Amino acid sequence: MNRILPVFLLLFLLVGFKVKAQNTETSQEKAKRMAWFKDAKLGIFIHWGIYAVNGIDESWSFYNGYISYPDYMKQLKGFTAANYHPEEWAKLIKESGAKYTVLTTKHHDGVALWDTECSDLNVVKKTPAGRDLVAPFVKAARKEGLKVGLYYSLLDWSNPNYPNWTREKKRYTNDSVRWNRFVKFNFCQLEELSKKFHPALFWFDGDWEQSAEKWHAKELAAALRKYNKNVILNSRIQGYGDYETPEQGLPVKKPDSKYWELCMTMNNSWGYQPNDTNYKSANQIIRMLVECISMGGNLLLDIGPKADGTIPQQQVDILKELGRWTSKHKEAIYGTRAGIPPEHFYGPTALNQKGDILYLYLPYKPVGPLMIKGLKNKINRIWVVGNGTKLNWKVIGKQYWSSVPGIVYIDVPERVLDPQVTVIAVLLDGKIDLYREKGQVIESN
Repeated sequence: MNRILPVFLLLFLLVGFKVKAQNTETSQEKAKRMAWFKDAKLGIFIHWGIYAVNGIDESWSFYNGYISYPDYMKQLKGFTAANYHPEEWAKLIKESGAKYTVLTTKHHDGVALWDTECSDLNVVKKTPAGRDLVAPFVKAARKEGLKVGLYYSLLDWSNPNYPNWTREKKRYTNDSVRWNRFVKFNFCQLEELSKKFHPALFWFDGDWEQSAEKWHAKELAAALRKYNKNVILNSRIQGYGDYETPEQGLPVKKPDSKYWELCMTMNNSWGYQPNDTNYKSANQIIRMLVECISMGGNLLLDIGPKADGTIPQQQVDILKELGRWTSKHKEAIYGTRAGIPPEHFYGPTALNQKGDILYLYLPYKPVGPLMIKGLKNKINRIWVVGNGTKLNWKVIGKQYWSSVPGIVYIDVPERVLDPQVTVIAVLLDGKIDLYREKGQVIESN
């Protein structure tokens, strides 16, 4: 214990100045650092690990007692990555329209996908794959112009110095020497990931089991920004992250954070599970993406490759159809801002950064003309995004004596509808101006 504690004291002193700098970051500086993330709108999550061998729940299957820990770890022998072609992964992700990708470097089971020197539990030393799987993917993703994020589990149920092993078993309850060894281990691996791969984003998980103080989250965040001052951290680091990460459930109301991302599976599983055939349709996923865009957030859509490194065909098909839609409608996706309040239009909306183009998303076939309420602006032009067809509109019910705007009706012919979600662009005479009152009573006519 006497030898370990001075190491941490020295480390905290070294990063202390960075912690102070982090706390004094202005809102303008943060906005600049977060700009690419806010504009990206779509990312692809990749859950890949030994759990794909048997097609079972990642880590949780042994933690919850569905399989013994020794039987779970036997999957190491079947993890071959024999058909792993990271260049093909990266091209497919690029084709989907995603602007960034997040790869699981280590899940809660502790099996690292890179050649870590902080532990022997990695695919290089313990599996037939026998090589670093993170490095070639990072290289391929960057070649395609994608921002690279790395998932890292703070907790590690395999590490002998981590207190929790399964839901029913603990290694210890109060042992500062072992805990300090584990914290040192986390710092060691995250330093490796930072220096080897220089990720644009760290996607943490598992922070719920310990406090910020025990994780040394403040010092950890500062250390990561020492390696890369522009790195983005997700929220799962006990209050020291940059953006919220709702999971699986689509928010009904906009999250409180200015920056947020919904992580969502294609079926009901994060990793590859052949028995889980409950896939969402491309239409359902595109509609979820549109809902995220309308609330100013991102969608991080998950794929789960097989143990040999191939991506299941159903996942490929979904990504390709997603790519068709995003390519056609890119002007109404990337760099947009949250839309108008839902009282004004029946459906999701978004705005361009200037605020003078309103995008209307139609996940349905309109019955009659579209309707916009409370729009004070004059409309200059309306067209179908990705099609170019100009649309006709008219304003009904505007009285010369009233400040209440008329109702805008837009005719949308069936021939211009997209098979998934149609997008209509409304060009205004200036930044959008909405009437938000309750109406007027006639006092003089």
